[in-house]
Amino acid sequence: MVAGIWAEPRPARPPVRVWRDWALSSALVAISLVEILLRDDRAWAPLLVGVSVVVAACLLWRRTRPLAAVAVAFGTVLAFDIARIAVIDATGLLGIAGLLVLPYALLRWGAGREAALGLGIILVWLPVTLVADPTSPAEKIAGYGFFLFSAALGAAVRYRARSHERDIEQVRLRQRNELARELHDTVGHRVLAIAVQAQAGRALSAADPQRALATLVTIEEEASRTLREMRALVGVLRDGTDADLAPRRGVADVERLARPGGEVLGVRVRVSGDVETVEPAVGTALYLIAAEAVTNATRHASGATGVTVDVTASRGQVRLRVRDDGAATTTRSPHAGYGLRGMAERASLLGGTLRAGPDPDGGWSVDASLPRKARAS
Repeated sequence: MVAGIWAEPRPARPPVRVWRDWALSSALVAISLVEILLRDDRAWAPLLVGVSVVVAACLLWRRTRPLAAVAVAFGTVLAFDIARIAVIDATGLLGIAGLLVLPYALLRWGAGREAALGLGIILVWLPVTLVADPTSPAEKIAGYGFFLFSAALGAAVRYRARSHERDIEQVRLRQRNELARELHDTVGHRVLAIAVQAQAGRALSAADPQRALATLVTIEEEASRTLREMRALVGVLRDGTDADLAPRRGVADVERLARPGGEVLGVRVRVSGDVETVEPAVGTALYLIAAEAVTNATRHASGATGVTVDVTASRGQVRLRVRDDGAATTTRSPHAGYGLRGMAERASLLGGTLRAGPDPDGGWSVDASLPRKARAS
């Protein structure tokens, strides 16, 4: 723990020097000058003015150079207090009360090692100044208390700001993950469909030009649909609204995933039960999970001839099962990892479950179970 504190870096982006800093330093110097002028004994006046100016100047660098500010300010006052002890009749200066600001700045803006070294300097100075100004035990305790409170306040503000930054970073991370998931789900499987159709068209171009032309028409439709979805997604991001990132789809759209076999892996879809009253958010998630599972089967199912998509709605939940008849395997390509993770995240966010893995009867299956009504977040 001590090593961790010692190695702790400075907080990022300390505020720049502003007019309030200059006003504070100027006010402290002015207070010191007034105090010196009101004294009967002015023998120490030049030295007192010098000390007050040094302390006030150090306040200007308390954020960007906290350790240097503490070392110079407290070192100067330490030398002044030692001189007071030696001479005996010299008195202190209220204008150097600005020293109370420096422990706060040290703990708020300093690195771990700077804070430790700076506190050491302050702890060396405190007993010397208490000797230079003989006080009662209560006043000594109060003196230590003021500086400890200043340091504790700086540490508290520092860690509160750090906690706030962590919260902001978590929100940004969730937003990035959501955006990545939406891009993957709404665009990724359509781009793959375009690639598969293009491969089929190339294979048919010589033997069956008519079917190859039909494939080109399908590619054009898929590309146009993908472009519309991308524009909708960009529009939501640009407007900053709370609308869903993905274009709204439902269980009925799962049937659009069906396609005949041939040059492209065939997909058969079966829907049973009352799916019309399924909550829209659940229907959208169900469609996207099904589309991703079909996409993964198309890309990674070795030796598969077809994919079956079954949607079954009951009173409290909707079940989805996507299974291919490819070669049995315990793993899929690592490129499928993000899609599987995105599917699991979607199911979990709605209070459902998802399992993906080799099917006992061969091939690979994805089983999802979602509540008819999304869980409140």
